[in-house]
Amino acid sequence: MISILPLRKNSKRIKNKNKKIINGKHLYEFILNELLKSKQIKKVIITTDYKLNIKNSKILLHERPLSLRGNCNMNLVIKDVLENYEGDQFIQVHATNPCLKYLTIDKAIKYFRKNKKKYDSIFSVNDFKKRLWNKNLKPYNHKIKESPTTQNLKKLYEENSCFYIFSRKSFIKNQNRIGKKPQIFKTNKIESIDVDYEDDLKFVRIIKKYV
Repeated sequence: MISILPLRKNSKRIKNKNKKIINGKHLYEFILNELLKSKQIKKVIITTDYKLNIKNSKILLHERPLSLRGNCNMNLVIKDVLENYEGDQFIQVHATNPCLKYLTIDKAIKYFRKNKKKYDSIFSVNDFKKRLWNKNLKPYNHKIKESPTTQNLKKLYEENSCFYIFSRKSFIKNQNRIGKKPQIFKTNKIESIDVDYEDDLKFVRIIKKYV
């Protein structure tokens, strides 16, 4: 399995987010260290517009083309990597999930390999049971008069972007990291923390002191 780790300089919500320091480490170092611990991943391709000085036989640095810098379609970033490197199976992760553990990554990869004839791709999710409302302030998944407890709500799944696992064949066919026969893989709340805002950084700094 080959891992794809996108790292771009410019981020809209948090300036230079991927290099923010959390407890003495850059944000991206947390997921990178977990990928290096993985027993299922043989190479990590970092597709980036940063000038990084990383020397590790397991890591390949790929300079992202000018057309793919800044905010862009992640499927195009993946396509660029697949056009430049060999490999049959890939897992794409994000630097913004610093609490994701290699044991979870390895478990998901093993599940994909075991079920590759049934599913062409796997992506991570969280269970989601909350009362939702649409923009017109109409209940989306419940009725006001019934006032159900959240435990009794119909279960939904939130795509949390921790990882996407797919084959080269599936990606080329669908031009997407999620294929036509996908399966979900649940991750716990702590591992699913995604750093999008400054408050998320503050939260992760606290979490990393104990986890």
